[in-house]
Amino acid sequence: MDLLEYQAKELFHQVGIPVLPSQPIAQLSELKHLDIPYPVVLKSQVHSGGRGKAGGVRFVQNTIDAVAAAQAIFSLPILEEYPEVILAEARYDTQEEFFLSVVLDYQLQRPVLMGSAKGGIDVETLLQHTHKVVLDQGFSPFYARRLAAKMGLQGRLIHGISTILEKMYQLFIEKDLDLIEINPLAVSASGEVMALDGKITVNDTALSRHLDLMTFLKPKTAQPYPQTPQDTIVTTPPQKPRWLSAREKEGHIGVISNGFGLTLTTWDLMINEKGKLLGAFIIEEKSSSKSLVKQLGIAIEKILTLPNLQVVLINIVSDHQTCQLVAEGLLDYCQPSVVTSSSEERLSRPTGSNSTHKRQLISSPKVDVDPIQWVVRLSMEDLKPIEASFSDFPVYFFEDLTKAVKKTVALDN
Repeated sequence: MDLLEYQAKELFHQVGIPVLPSQPIAQLSELKHLDIPYPVVLKSQVHSGGRGKAGGVRFVQNTIDAVAAAQAIFSLPILEEYPEVILAEARYDTQEEFFLSVVLDYQLQRPVLMGSAKGGIDVETLLQHTHKVVLDQGFSPFYARRLAAKMGLQGRLIHGISTILEKMYQLFIEKDLDLIEINPLAVSASGEVMALDGKITVNDTALSRHLDLMTFLKPKTAQPYPQTPQDTIVTTPPQKPRWLSAREKEGHIGVISNGFGLTLTTWDLMINEKGKLLGAFIIEEKSSSKSLVKQLGIAIEKILTLPNLQVVLINIVSDHQTCQLVAEGLLDYCQPSVVTSSSEERLSRPTGSNSTHKRQLISSPKVDVDPIQWVVRLSMEDLKPIEASFSDFPVYFFEDLTKAVKKTVALDN
């Protein structure tokens, strides 16, 4: 379960992670009785990233401006999700912005501390400067200080960042989280740290042990104004892959991966191999098998529309059954005709003009197109049966991620 920002900050406050004075707004009339002074920032509370670029974050100076801005935000879908709540928050004078995260790495089966001294919305810069510390044993402040040192921090900042990481890990363990992230963690000119945004993913299987988190399943209902039948709010947004865009525009490589931590690892390895990235689609890490395959199909359709795309790396770490479903779905995708049987568990070939005429998953000998090269990394020990199924199609399978990344970069050169 992914929490919204204002919900994550409620948990931050419980463990002493500093957050700004804020107030969730579900009705426009509530803006007339704000408990925080202007100027304030209004932020759309949706599960998707990229709110700022989409127009979901606005700075206002007074009540009149706030009502107009809130009306626009409530009526603005971000990746087809309308906000049910807007967060009104105090402004903060930021000197530096950091990225901090604690993520459960399912491949290593251990928590991993992650940090970057280049936090904020520039994802490529953030990833290029991201450092990791794997918790080989139980948590110790040493691990937090080690990450802070890797980030290049000095003096008071090492202590401040280490303290925040320790509290993040405390929350990570107490609430059985899969991910806790602060981006950005702002630092003022005086050295004060403040969590300006937050993301938390709760392990679904642990919800029964945390009844306090169950209240987050039904956030307050907001009524956008005006609302017409065509503007009906999506109260339960469908799971869709998130897109992380690279800053450089001359890239040729697209990545599809499940889980934020795995995507960061893949991105980092790609940069080390001098790969030219366009960006990455992130599939929800705790998706069911059917949902994962469905999201993969959506990601493939969308990634094929990217300009200059030449190579795609699909990196899926899951159980054997799910990896098998992914392979079967990809095989169906490669067939000349659309596969309609078992539609809930299999991918279907996209029908858009770009995917049918300009690009397709694998080029058939009967179709004269400029093919996209595909590399697939699956967490399976024996890939030979799958490779045999793809004998007629140039899809490269790997169990080792490093080898898969090297092959991807080689195909682009």
